[in-house]
Amino acid sequence: MNKKTDVQVMLREAAILTIITLVAGLLLGFVYELTKEPIKKQKEKAVREACMAVFPGSGIRFTEEDYSLSDELLEELKNNGVTIGTIYEATDAAGEKKGYVVQTTSSEGYGGKIVLYAGITVEGLLNDISILQINETPGLGLQAEKVLVPQFHNKPATTFSYTKTGSQSEKEIDAISGATITTKAVTNAVNGATAAVKELMGGGK
Repeated sequence: MNKKTDVQVMLREAAILTIITLVAGLLLGFVYELTKEPIKKQKEKAVREACMAVFPGSGIRFTEEDYSLSDELLEELKNNGVTIGTIYEATDAAGEKKGYVVQTTSSEGYGGKIVLYAGITVEGLLNDISILQINETPGLGLQAEKVLVPQFHNKPATTFSYTKTGSQSEKEIDAISGATITTKAVTNAVNGATAAVKELMGGGK
């Protein structure tokens, strides 16, 4: 094979690769455009269902809040391993604000991050919490959904603490036996949500 033939072969192979790349790119673009809207709707549905789980009510709407929290609060939350994610404003059919749904993350779970939603009314009531992500020890930390979540139901949205000896007030949460780290992480995450809403409502720390 002479040099001229070698060049022709290389050019032909390069052209084929270019065509394959272009076709693949066009197909990917087509698939993306085809699936973009269904994926968006599915995400919106998942968010609404998560919000409804902690802020139920007929005709309640959830709108992402463009919020700003004080550096002091953010630093305090950071020291407890907590970050605030998306906050949704909950309004009724007439547009009246009913409260907030707050996504919080604790980085200090036994098995890693714990992500939850908390629904809090303008009257300062914690409707419910819902755990979205948890990777704790089976049989211990994974009992959080069963053991911890119900304890926050319809409680005043205050600063909670946990106890190993039996709760004596609405501010105390009974720890999961053998899973104190998980209990602490969930409690801190909930406290982050209540503190954020208190500040948004103008109540400071």
